[in-house]
Amino acid sequence: MKKVRTIALAAALLAGAAVHAQEALRPEVGKPLQAAQELIKAGKYREALAKVRDADAVGSKNANESFMIERMRIAAASGAGDVDTAARSFEALAASGRVSGADKARMAESIAGGYYRAKDYAKAMQWGQRYFKEGGTSASIRTLLIQSQYLSGDYAGAARELTAEIQAAEKGGVTPAQDRLNLLLNAATQLKDPSSTVFALERLVTYYPRKEYWVDLLSRMQRKPGFSDRLVLDTYRLSLATGSMTAAPDFMEMGQLALQAGHALEAKQVVDKGFASGILGQGPEGERHKRLRDLVAKKIDEAKAARADDEKEALAAKDGNGLVAVGFARAMGGESAKGIALMQQGIAKGGLKRPEDAKLHLGVAQVMAGDAKAQATLRSVGGADGTADLARLWSLYARRKS
Repeated sequence: MKKVRTIALAAALLAGAAVHAQEALRPEVGKPLQAAQELIKAGKYREALAKVRDADAVGSKNANESFMIERMRIAAASGAGDVDTAARSFEALAASGRVSGADKARMAESIAGGYYRAKDYAKAMQWGQRYFKEGGTSASIRTLLIQSQYLSGDYAGAARELTAEIQAAEKGGVTPAQDRLNLLLNAATQLKDPSSTVFALERLVTYYPRKEYWVDLLSRMQRKPGFSDRLVLDTYRLSLATGSMTAAPDFMEMGQLALQAGHALEAKQVVDKGFASGILGQGPEGERHKRLRDLVAKKIDEAKAARADDEKEALAAKDGNGLVAVGFARAMGGESAKGIALMQQGIAKGGLKRPEDAKLHLGVAQVMAGDAKAQATLRSVGGADGTADLARLWSLYARRKS
């Protein structure tokens, strides 16, 4: 395919030369150029270059003869893979003022491709940029430019190009290509650029979700300065929802934290999932896992007995903290509609100790219930201690889930 493309480009350049050949050339120049043209058509590019050199050796050439020699030279050199010669001819032709923008773009495309095939990525990058400067729009040359930037070590340049391309795709309602997102992730990793890394990861979990991406994204979020320890359970919830929680200690800790938060039914769901998947109940910690399962069952019975009183007390309170807590426990225990209604009532009542947490939990409950209002709720979450970060990731998960 590379050979076919090279021949096609050389033929296009040769066609351009034929247009300008209408002006008279002296025989000593015109004959070798005619021979070069026939050799190019036959695919004998190096022989054609020799004929061009014969024409160039003629003395006292006028401007048109010099132009035609360079035009034929670039066609032959492009076919022969002599990229440096083609590049020099391009500069001579561009300086003549007689080459159209479309022709210059075509020439720059050929030269960029030649340098790329020769693995001279720095020059391929330079000529890829020149192609776009001349008005080129080819997506394949955009790919060549980005790959050349990456392979030449210009990770910052590659990241800029990729980010712009991905943003343009999203703006146009097109799903960014997975290879582009992965290349951006690799470039950002080389640069140690957290912002670009998260940008790439967020789009990967949105369009091409894999648990490895979620693990990385959640880990980065938790390592951010100021991330609050009180959000560990909320982080586990997202890890469980995305299928990225696979270790027994994580299932155990999540189950215990859910119990401590008064979410016995949620703890049961966590423990049951751990046992059903074979992650819990095995190995030297198997008995400990079973003791947690027994404790969860006991706490569920206690919670059932106290549930009516808890709700009554929350309704009577002057603030909405109790209603939010009771409602979230209900929602995470499987009673989505009732739980969400209580949470909304509590938020409306006001006087909340942690209003951003309340909105985050309402959004999570709505996501789990498939409520279309979840995105609006999650977008409203603020806070610099991790609540806004979690809300954004839940929003990405909800978008993919829907």
